[in-house]
Amino acid sequence: MKILILGGYGVFGGRLAELLNDLPDLTLLIAGRSLQKAETFCATYQGAPTLLPRKLDRADISAHLASQKPDLIVDASGPFQNYGDDPYAVPRTAIEHAIPYVDFADASDFVTGITALNTAAQKADVFVLSGVSSFPVLTAAVAREISRDLDVKTITGGIAPSPYAGIGLNVMRAVVGYAGHPITLTRNGRVTTAKGLSESQRTTIAPPGELPLRNIHFSLVDVPDLQVIPPEYPNLDSIWMGAGPVPEILHRALNLLAKLRGRGLLPNLAPASPLFYKILNLMKFGEHRGGMFVRVTGDGPNGPITRTWNLLAEGDDGPYIPSMAIEAIIRKMLNGERPKNGARAATDALTLADYDTLFERRTITTGIRENLPATAPLYERILGEAFQNLPDQIRDLHTPNGITKWSGTARVTRGTGPLSALAGFFLRLPAANAATPVTVTFTPQNNGELWERNFGGKKFHSFQAEGTGRNAHLLTERFGPITVSLALVLKNGELDLIPRRWAFLGIPMPTAFLPQGRSFESAQGGTFTFNVQFKTPITGLIAAYEGTLTKQ
Repeated sequence: MKILILGGYGVFGGRLAELLNDLPDLTLLIAGRSLQKAETFCATYQGAPTLLPRKLDRADISAHLASQKPDLIVDASGPFQNYGDDPYAVPRTAIEHAIPYVDFADASDFVTGITALNTAAQKADVFVLSGVSSFPVLTAAVAREISRDLDVKTITGGIAPSPYAGIGLNVMRAVVGYAGHPITLTRNGRVTTAKGLSESQRTTIAPPGELPLRNIHFSLVDVPDLQVIPPEYPNLDSIWMGAGPVPEILHRALNLLAKLRGRGLLPNLAPASPLFYKILNLMKFGEHRGGMFVRVTGDGPNGPITRTWNLLAEGDDGPYIPSMAIEAIIRKMLNGERPKNGARAATDALTLADYDTLFERRTITTGIRENLPATAPLYERILGEAFQNLPDQIRDLHTPNGITKWSGTARVTRGTGPLSALAGFFLRLPAANAATPVTVTFTPQNNGELWERNFGGKKFHSFQAEGTGRNAHLLTERFGPITVSLALVLKNGELDLIPRRWAFLGIPMPTAFLPQGRSFESAQGGTFTFNVQFKTPITGLIAAYEGTLTKQ
């Protein structure tokens, strides 16, 4: 199979070539206006396919197709928002040569308008698919999967790239180009417009039982989903799609410029794209991980339901996701599965199961959350479906029925420094002891739990609750004036409680001074076991205690 990739040495085209590196039967024509860049990419490529560099301008594509005769054309160049007076020259030429075509288009008007070529594509016996990327193929597949039993009312989604992912100049041109410009979407049951990047919302991406991303600031983006997904849901009230690039300070600066542009106080921001491109690709700090979410609300068999699909991608794996849709189609074609003929948006090209197969090859985790009643156990509301995967002893402790007590023995260790001693006294922590009796009393209270710990007569307590706002999907534990927000992470049968944020008297404190130390619960020999550490960068170890508990 011979595949022509326009923009093959660029961000998306290059990643697609990497995703196909295990397929020796492929010949990839790496094409673009710079033969030198194409040759450099081919020379450094590591993989089984045959790569051939080609210099190709879009205006001369007909002659190139006649001489090269590829089996598939992939347009990974863009920006698709700025293809001039004849935006469909490439797919139309592909149809004339009876060659299937797919693209990475992220421009709503371009993707929806591709249907103008439908009759010609069917006569030529080829498929022409536009928008074959995360937006809208993955979002559409997710929305269909998690709304099977719902009368869908709203769909919300967003992508949060890792700050280390890098972003192409053409992508930046597209994003900056529509900043402050009207975007067509469905809102309050009717088609209307909103200003690109001028409105925002916050979301925490948190697959159940995994370490969530930090709470992310998302802003409205112009993606095909806003126009091609609503027709699938006749009772859809609203749809909203956003992006959450970090660092947030630069993101908010772009929000401000978009609002000024929307009010006519600034000219089109597109000429500033190279500057934004350089700054964003220089500002690489924070967590080296990214994510994505799709949330649907609707009426289910027993009333209103909210479901959220969450995706986490570790390290460098996230940037490959936009190219996976075309990867999946190519692999299906090699197995004899070919998309139906015609020109259309690619929303129905893949299922979520197709993506799951590709995700398994990388450190990409997904999970679904559904709103639970306030009467559900606290830890179940935070862990979601992962709660059922806890060892029995841990799940039993976190399923209280009224006031319950668990008791056992513990070993307590205390820090030795003066600041450590002062902090331990302030928090009323127990003294060091190699083996002391311990009792923990759990009292349900205000949709949370009051934990009273008694170590050999030394009592201290905390209040645990479900986090809200920027602490969404976290467990908040309050010790007097100090509140620590903890992620509940389930790995290898152990439940880790990982500090993510903290506050003093309700005022957020710097993460540089965030309490540290590993704290986890496990089930050893059929008995609930705890291991807790209190330490900070300033004080060092304050206290640590470990032991076992059984229900009384």
